[in-house]
Amino acid sequence: MLTMDGKNVETTNVPKEFMLENTIVSKINHGLNYLLDGQVYKWEGKTQKITSPIVLKEGLQTKQIELGERPLLTEFEAISALNSANKAYQLGIGEWATMPVEKRIEYMEYFLSLIKKKEKNFAIIEMWEIAKSYQDCQDEFKRTVKYIENTINTLRMIHDDTSDIKTIYGFIAQIRRCPLGTTLCMGPFNYPLNETFAMLIPALIMGNTAIVKPPDYGSLCTLTLLEDFAKAFPPGVINIINGNGEEIISPIIKSGKIDVLGFIGSTKVANLLIKQHPYPNRLRTILGLEAKNSAFILSDADLDLAVEECLKGALEFNGQRCTSIKHLWVHNNIKEKFLTKLCDELDKIKCGMPWEKDVLITPLPEAGKIDYLKGLVEDAIEKGGKVVNKGGGNNIGNIFYPAVVYPVTKEMQLYHVEQFGPIIPISSFSDINEIVEYLIESDYGQQASIFTKSTDFAAPLIDILVNQVSRINLNAQCRRGPDELPFTGRKNSGEGTLSVSDALRCFSIRSLVVANEQGKELFCNVLASDKSEFLRF
Repeated sequence: MLTMDGKNVETTNVPKEFMLENTIVSKINHGLNYLLDGQVYKWEGKTQKITSPIVLKEGLQTKQIELGERPLLTEFEAISALNSANKAYQLGIGEWATMPVEKRIEYMEYFLSLIKKKEKNFAIIEMWEIAKSYQDCQDEFKRTVKYIENTINTLRMIHDDTSDIKTIYGFIAQIRRCPLGTTLCMGPFNYPLNETFAMLIPALIMGNTAIVKPPDYGSLCTLTLLEDFAKAFPPGVINIINGNGEEIISPIIKSGKIDVLGFIGSTKVANLLIKQHPYPNRLRTILGLEAKNSAFILSDADLDLAVEECLKGALEFNGQRCTSIKHLWVHNNIKEKFLTKLCDELDKIKCGMPWEKDVLITPLPEAGKIDYLKGLVEDAIEKGGKVVNKGGGNNIGNIFYPAVVYPVTKEMQLYHVEQFGPIIPISSFSDINEIVEYLIESDYGQQASIFTKSTDFAAPLIDILVNQVSRINLNAQCRRGPDELPFTGRKNSGEGTLSVSDALRCFSIRSLVVANEQGKELFCNVLASDKSEFLRF
C-alpha cells in the first residue's frame, strides 16, 4: 500500500551511485546540444526546462530537480537538418546510399563500440528523467546494443543471400534491397532509446539518411550519444534536432522532401503528420500507435499464473508501455476468485523510487497524467464501476497507486481508451460471443493474451484473434520481444512491421537488374567487370 511515508525522499537518502553528479550530463550542456551536418552545436536560443518527476525533500521543503533544458529550435534549424540529410542522400546517388553494405556495417560497428561505454550514464539520466526503474533503464540500453548487433548480423545474411544470380523462365536477375531516402524518426518517451533505435538503426544501415526528433520527455538521456553519432557517421547521414513539433516538424513534412516517416506515438499525431505531406503516396510510413491489449482469463485458467502475468503485464513501468495489458476479461465462473487473488497480490507490489530494487510503481513523468487517470476512474465510478482494491487510485506526489476497476462496461471511457498508466480495467463474460463483439468494435489490434489449460477453449479463440490482433500470447503477458519476432499491429495500432529482419525490409525496397537473351551478355560483362556496386558477386 502507498503511504504518506512514500511521498518524498530525503536528498541525503538518495544512494550515492545514483546521484546525477556521477553522469556526464554537465558535459552535454544540460541538453542544449543538437547535431547538424556532422557537427554538434550548442543552442543559444529559447529553451524549455527539463524537470525530474521525482520529488525530493530538503528539510521542510520539497522540490523537483531541474535536470537541464530542452532546446526549442526554430524552422531554420529544422530545414537546415532536412537539407543536410537530403544533401547526404543526394537523391540516391550520394556516398552513403551507394556505399557497399559491408562499409556501412563498419560505420555502424564503430558507432556501437563508442556507445557501449555509455550504459551507466544513460541509465542514471533516464531514471531521473522519466522515473523508470534503474534496472529497466539498464535493460533498455543492453537490449538496444543487442538489437544493433543482431541487425548487423541479419543484414550480412540478407546481403549474402541476394548475391546469388537468379534464373527464372529464361531471364537472369539480381535482386537487392536499396534505401528509400530521407527518413524522419520520432520515438516515444517510455523507451526513448530502444524504440527510436528500432527505427533509426535499420534506416541508417540500409543507406537512408535520417533526422531524429527525440521525445519531449526522455530527450536528455539520448543526447549523451550525440558526439558518438558525429564521430561515427559521415556529415548529414544523421541529424538530431529538438523543439516544438509544430515549429520544427511541420515545415519538414510540408516540404515534401521526407521519404520515410518512422513514428511511435498517437494515431492523432501520426495522421496530422501524414496529412501535411504534399505527396502522401510517396511517403513510406512505419507507425507504432496506441494499443488496448486484452487478456482473456477462461474458466479453467491457472489463476496463480494468470494473476502473476496480468499484474506484470498491466503494471510494469506503470503500465506505460504500448504492449501493456490494458483490459482484463474474466469468465463469470471465476471472477470472484480472480479479483480476490489479484487484489491480494497487488497489495504486495512495491511503490517507490526508481533506484529501489524490485520497484514496480514509480513517479509518472507526464504533466497532467495524475488528473487524467483520476478522471478515468471517476467516470467509471459514475457509470457503475468500483475500485475493488485497497487504496486504488490514490496518489502521493507523482506516484499513482494502481486502481483495479470492476465491472467495466462499454459506457465507460476505460472500456475504449488506452489509459497508458496503472489502471486495471476488468470486465466479465460468460460467452465467447461477448469477446467477439468487443474485439470487432475495438479500434485497436496489437496483441492479446489467453489464459486457459484447454485446447477446446484456446483453439477457437486463437482463430478469432488472429484476424483481430497481430500477436497472441498463450498463458503469458503481452510483450514485444524477442526482437527477432514480428512486431506490428492492426487497425489503429500500427503500420509496418518491426523486428530485426522486418525493419530492414521496411526501410528499404527491392530493386533488381534483369536480362533476357538480348541482355545476358551485357549482364555477365558488368558482373565480370566488378565496376557496379549493385550488380556484382
